[in-house]
Parts: sequence; C-alpha cells; structure tokens
Amino acid sequence: MIARPCPRRRYARFERYWGYLLFVLLVTAWWSREVGPGLLIAMSTIVTLYFLFQAPLWCGVDGRFGPCRNNSHGLLVGCHLRQHKWQKLRWAIRPRYWTELNRGSPKEGLTIITMMVSTLSGLVATGIALASA
Repeated sequence: MIARPCPRRRYARFERYWGYLLFVLLVTAWWSREVGPGLLIAMSTIVTLYFLFQAPLWCGVDGRFGPCRNNSHGLLVGCHLRQHKWQKLRWAIRPRYWTELNRGSPKEGLTIITMMVSTLSGLVATGIALASA
C-alpha cells in the first residue's frame, strides 16, 4: 500500500509563511502605482502585525546554556515558556535591549527588515492619503 500525504500538510507551509507572500504583493502594489493608499495602508498593517506576532522564528532569549532555540511566533512573542514571553516583551520596550532582540538567525534579520519596510510603507501611504485629501 502506498502512503499518501495528508492533503492538509500540503498547505502547512503556506499557513506559516503567508506574510512573506503578502509582503511581495505589497512591494508589487507600490511598484505598479495602480493601487490606492487605503489598500496600501491595510496591506502594510497586516504585514507588520504578521511579522510582530505570527512569523515563525526561534525564541533567542538567553538561557542557561545559551540562546533558546525553541520555536516562537513573531518578533515580540517568545516560546512556550512564560518567562521567555515576558523577557522578549521587555526587550522590545527598552531601547538598550534592542540589539539583544535583533540578534539571531538570518531569517530573523530578514523578518526585521521586512517588518520595518512594511511599517515605512504604511506611513508613506498614510502621508499620501492625507496629502490627497
């Protein structure tokens, strides 16, 4: 008997990484100049929230044996350990810990860059909407 993959598993990667696809659509929308500022603001907000709270990353909080390698969701949420969640949030609030928050894998660096670009995109789109009103 041939084992067939579960149909649900095919879309598991899409469910985890849909924010990257939306980011590519956001950049394409800016490039095409056919999309209004309202849609750009909405897409930028959704992409920023995805990278802050849902993007799959490593936790990275300092533990007894080095940085925590448990899976976490987003830049501001730690792993399943309660203390790590509070520590990541504390790092996000205090500017002197921002370097600690930003260290980690190259994937985390890409996440930070795309989140900042989408935030800047939302601010520029808001400025365009206010200037045209």
